[in-house]
Amino acid sequence: MNIMLFHSTYGLRPAVHRAAAGLRAAGHEVWTPDLFDGRTFDTVEEGMAFNEELGKEELLKRAVLAAASYSERGLVYAGFSLGAATAQTLALGDAKARGLLLLHGTSDIAATASVDNLPVQLHVAEPDAFETDDWLSAWYLQMRKAGADVEVYRYPGAGHLYTDFDLPDFDEEAAEATWRVALGFLDTL
Repeated sequence: MNIMLFHSTYGLRPAVHRAAAGLRAAGHEVWTPDLFDGRTFDTVEEGMAFNEELGKEELLKRAVLAAASYSERGLVYAGFSLGAATAQTLALGDAKARGLLLLHGTSDIAATASVDNLPVQLHVAEPDAFETDDWLSAWYLQMRKAGADVEVYRYPGAGHLYTDFDLPDFDEEAAEATWRVALGFLDTL
């Protein structure tokens, strides 16, 4: 599978490279574009401030440019938190998308979004201050209305970015379960 993996608001950190290496070891081709031009951050607040300064439009432009030369191959879009939101936006706009793997995040869905049974898998902490229960319920219904085939996995007690081994949110058990299920999902595409 060809996978475009987007980083979180922390930037392109070791956890993203480690995830990409694991996906490659499972036989997938993976690209990890650096949407922040080499900048990484130690706190979510610093990353969010930079992201606001960069602007949503510029971030999406960079993501589209990163994916453009590969989209003809039929990409699985994937990402962590902010990167998941970016991946979702691109997947919903790419008729050749093969799947969508969301780790720790979602995004708004345009009322006109329409896909043909796009396989979507979401992994998120429970509870998660960035992905509240009400938000996730509405998101799920909107994704189904848009035509996506959605699976949601919740991880009680895990922190928001629980797959990033360098962050306080890291939860080894939840991270291992996430990758086990995600690899199974990718094998079905």
